[in-house]
Amino acid sequence: MQTNLSDQVKTLARAEEAESILRSCVHCGFCNATCPTYQLLGNELDGPRGRIYLIKQVLEGEAVTEKTQLHLDRCLSCRNCETTCPSGVKYHALLDIGRAEVERRVERPALQRLMREGLRRVVPNPAVFGSLLKTGLFFRPVLPAALKRKLPVPGVQPKARPKARHERRMLMLEGCVQPSLSPNTNAAAARVLDRLGISVTYAPQAGCCGATEYHLNDQDAGLEKARRNIDAWWPAVEAGAQAIVQTASGCGAFVKEYGHLLRDDAAYAAKAARISELARDLVEVIGAEQVESLPAKTAKRIAFHCPCTLQHAQKLGGTVETVLQRLGFALTTVPDAHLCCGSAGIYSITQPALATALRDNKLDALESGRPDVIATANIGCQMHLDGARRTPVRHWIELVEEALA
Repeated sequence: MQTNLSDQVKTLARAEEAESILRSCVHCGFCNATCPTYQLLGNELDGPRGRIYLIKQVLEGEAVTEKTQLHLDRCLSCRNCETTCPSGVKYHALLDIGRAEVERRVERPALQRLMREGLRRVVPNPAVFGSLLKTGLFFRPVLPAALKRKLPVPGVQPKARPKARHERRMLMLEGCVQPSLSPNTNAAAARVLDRLGISVTYAPQAGCCGATEYHLNDQDAGLEKARRNIDAWWPAVEAGAQAIVQTASGCGAFVKEYGHLLRDDAAYAAKAARISELARDLVEVIGAEQVESLPAKTAKRIAFHCPCTLQHAQKLGGTVETVLQRLGFALTTVPDAHLCCGSAGIYSITQPALATALRDNKLDALESGRPDVIATANIGCQMHLDGARRTPVRHWIELVEEALA
């Protein structure tokens, strides 16, 4: 694709990156065939190819309108198009660049600004989020039905985590919303890893991975979260921590990008690259172990929902299914498993109609094999799918931990 970036855009830090990505696109349209929003809406501008053209126009200095912003906002950032693209277009990076420039040039309506600012302040802050969640649960009986569905049903309360006792040690990212929404997930992961001879150590100063703010176009704030986590983890890294484990695939996808996103930061580039090298989704760690030695026993039929951040961003599609099958679980077949469930971080809040349509389609596919439970690997997907109050949705590691004798 030929490009002619405006003089103003050429001064942006990521201008060369944007131009390189634009020029790698060959207009083939294969991406539209697997784009969830294009399939729902049928509008070229709501598919990757159309959005690339919109971003190209923005970066070449053409007029930017609220319509441009709307079509970019509707993108789930699921990266399905990247899996499909024969040219290797790094669409998600271009989208981040384009959205930031549009945000700078188009003022959002007041209600949108208020909502997004609220999300930036609440979601990445575990203490604030946890307090608001407790308040919501207390008032659940009097809340409107739509808001009630956003609140989690009572889940499994976490058991005590094992003390560090093994020579092999790994860090674990606690996350921002998962400790409140699904407090047993990380505890279950720690217990299963302990059974495999791996101890989990903690860095209390680490918090939100930074993805929420970054993808809400407050990219500076998102990168500050990344720097804070690097500082928190670095002493343990220097002490020999073998990996940094993420139980939420969305967090894992972003932590693995630290090295790229901070590559021009002289103070953090080398450390960020090392952190990204050490970042592991939980399934990468457990899948490399002799899980067959674990005495797992279960009669439940499981439908596994592979989050987009696991299969498209981290390229780990099929890995959880393989681990579950090695442990003896019975998995159902899930049609159209490549499609997004509609959660996509805060997308289910900012684009509720599209998110609900995608969720219902995904649940129809997941339930087609009549599973007893749906398993997933990302807290956002878990809450979004479970909010329909159909088949129960759990993190896969909790099911594994429950199946151990």
